[in-house]
Amino acid sequence: MTDIKKMSKPKVLHMDNLSLQNMLNEDSELIPLMTPEDEEIINKESVPETLSILPLRNTVLFPGVVIPITAGRDKSIQLIKDANKGDKVIGVVAQKNEDVEEPGLKDIHTTGVVAQILRVLKMPDGNTTVIIQGKKRFQIENVIQDEPYLKATVKEAVDDKTVDDEKEFRAIIDSIKEQALEVIKENPMLPSEASFAIKNIQSDSFLVNFISSNMDLSVAQKQLILEKDNLKERALLALKNLNKELQKLQLRNDIQSKTREDLDQQQREYYLNQQLKTIQEELGGVSNDEELEEMRQKAITKKWTKEVGDTFVKELSRLKRMNPQAAEYGVQRSYLELMLELPWGEYTKDKFDLKRAVKILDRDHFGLEKVKERIIEHLAVLKLKGDMKSPIICLYGPPGVGKTSLGKSVAESLGRKYVRMSLGGLRDEAEIRGHRKTYIGAMPGRLIQNLKKAGSSNPVFVLDEIDKLGQSHQGDPSSAMLEVLDPEQNTEFYDNYLEVGYDLSKVLFIATANNLGEIPWALRDRMEIINVSGYTIEEKIEIAKRHLLPKQIKEHGLTSAHIKIGKPQLEKIVEGYTRESGVRGLEKQIAKVVRFAAKSIALEEEYDVKISSEMIETILGAPRLERDKYENNGVAGVVTGLAWTQVGGDILFIESILSKGKGTLTITGNLGKVMKESATIAMEYIKANADEFGIDGDILNKYNVHIHVPEGATPKDGPSAGITMLTSLVSLYTQRRVKSNLAMTGEITLRGKVLPVGGIKEKILAAKRANIKEIILCIDNKKDIEEIKESYLKGLTFHYVSEMSEVIDLAVTKQKVKKAKKLV
Repeated sequence: MTDIKKMSKPKVLHMDNLSLQNMLNEDSELIPLMTPEDEEIINKESVPETLSILPLRNTVLFPGVVIPITAGRDKSIQLIKDANKGDKVIGVVAQKNEDVEEPGLKDIHTTGVVAQILRVLKMPDGNTTVIIQGKKRFQIENVIQDEPYLKATVKEAVDDKTVDDEKEFRAIIDSIKEQALEVIKENPMLPSEASFAIKNIQSDSFLVNFISSNMDLSVAQKQLILEKDNLKERALLALKNLNKELQKLQLRNDIQSKTREDLDQQQREYYLNQQLKTIQEELGGVSNDEELEEMRQKAITKKWTKEVGDTFVKELSRLKRMNPQAAEYGVQRSYLELMLELPWGEYTKDKFDLKRAVKILDRDHFGLEKVKERIIEHLAVLKLKGDMKSPIICLYGPPGVGKTSLGKSVAESLGRKYVRMSLGGLRDEAEIRGHRKTYIGAMPGRLIQNLKKAGSSNPVFVLDEIDKLGQSHQGDPSSAMLEVLDPEQNTEFYDNYLEVGYDLSKVLFIATANNLGEIPWALRDRMEIINVSGYTIEEKIEIAKRHLLPKQIKEHGLTSAHIKIGKPQLEKIVEGYTRESGVRGLEKQIAKVVRFAAKSIALEEEYDVKISSEMIETILGAPRLERDKYENNGVAGVVTGLAWTQVGGDILFIESILSKGKGTLTITGNLGKVMKESATIAMEYIKANADEFGIDGDILNKYNVHIHVPEGATPKDGPSAGITMLTSLVSLYTQRRVKSNLAMTGEITLRGKVLPVGGIKEKILAAKRANIKEIILCIDNKKDIEEIKESYLKGLTFHYVSEMSEVIDLAVTKQKVKKAKKLV
């Protein structure tokens, strides 16, 4: 065997993890190949009992094969240094996962090869390159050392060279040589020396190892060959993989020869297109021509207008002329696919069974008569006329009253598809109108996207939280909604991506909002506003009984046999634990009670299936919400007012007190600008009309007045407390108390006129919750009272006024309070 140590430079016949065609390097000299005699010498050598183990990330070493490896890990460099100083013998194994930085026994294969270090080279990048030659295979038994590198006890893996049929084995070896030579022949990049090397290999086992080492296989595949003890089995597996390598080369050459025949003046670009086309055909895929024809056939079945059809044909012709590898090709194809997927002229048939629609609406929602009535009207007109432009309905009211969920019920009652799009926080106009398709990453607007998903051009489309549309440097989405929500314009809605008009007139849009004041007036003008106000206590109890409780029982995996909550207990939850216009908070409290039952069942604890009022307090704690309770302590200057909040109506108390001073007015209670102005107007009106109210003018100049609205942490503002503040001041100056169980709302002018205010229904519900009996309103608010259901007004007496003097006559008693303050 040649003394490799005496060579002037590395003569490498193998490069790590490269395929057979890269075996040779222009700057390398061939190592004389291993002969049977050399192999016999190696076979006589014994395998050491212990070996230092060098894990390889991405290659497998075979017996007799010489490979260069690069060591970059500290442990590997130390191992090579130590071995190079000693007998230069190490154990080489392959890692199971090349990403593991510190491999242990579980991270490496147990079958490896004893290697002889031939040369160690220090590279400029700091890594160490070492040339090694495989000797014998071994099996790892136990790891006896982890630091500074792996060391293990090993045993020799004996090669089984017995062959039951010598002729068959010779045929396998000959086939391996022939296939290897064919691979070299099929690849014109390989030099003739490669064929010479293969022909001169005399050792059968070295031939198998040499071919296996040089094939373009994964580490796992090479390791599988290495682990075969029987030489014949190893040769068969190597031949199988060599056949695959040859077939890949032949297939590539066939493709190249086919495309070379079609090469013309378009040169490289046309050549690459044809090559891609041939690959698609070989894989059994669809070529570009077939794909475009398929699009054209789909277009024939679409129910679009002549304008849309002409646009599609024009854009399809443009796609045919494009290079499939160009970036614009994918954009154009996506555009055409969108046009084909949109439901042009496809409508679901409306169900005109009005009685069924009423049942569905009543089943899903308790109350909301105005909304239900409007939907039934819409169905009735559709039934009579057969076709109409869908209205734009806007449901506004506090959170949790069922505005969004109402859309699902409407869709079911009409038999239409249901689509919901949340507009809360939306700031980009392109979200509505889409991007121009010339931009990178362009997409259609969310309206068009949702219609594509719905598969129908007349769904019930819920535009949730339309009052929360934002504005930014990217445009004003609320302005983009003007065209969407205008029945006169949305027959030709223009999306920037689609670039053709789309008919939205058959879509039933239902917008929801919590605050109409936040919606731009131009947008609000295009919608039909329907007020979805809060529920009374009685309505909440019915909703809890019919909907919320059964829903929570089902969601918690229980049945009605596991828990029963009566009406008195539901009323206790409504009054003591929730303070809202809707029922969202009520549902959370009911869920807590149901969870109590679920926990008791899971822990196998005894509990009363019928929940009592005492158990309600045990589960939910003591009632916390008593704000709406009326207070009347007989003190002058305390008046009950009515206010509107985002969660519905509420009552508030206005207190005023006198202290000696110079007649200054102080206002506290976290009040807004409007309420402060109302207090100033009330004070000036009293000074101007002191005689009419029986107030000594000197008192106004000798006493300071402090007006306070309790719960100062809560911001308060609005034009509803003018008459309340004036009544409080008159009561204070005259030391006459205000009538009990009375509340009021309205604004005043400097002339003493009472002005109407809004949110009347919510305020009336708040008054009823607080057990108030009499309410003072502006006469112009009488029309608002007439629109409220009579059941809501039961037990209430209304006083309609137009002048402030009427308010004082109705609200302030003639008798002075006990311990009246003496005012001089």
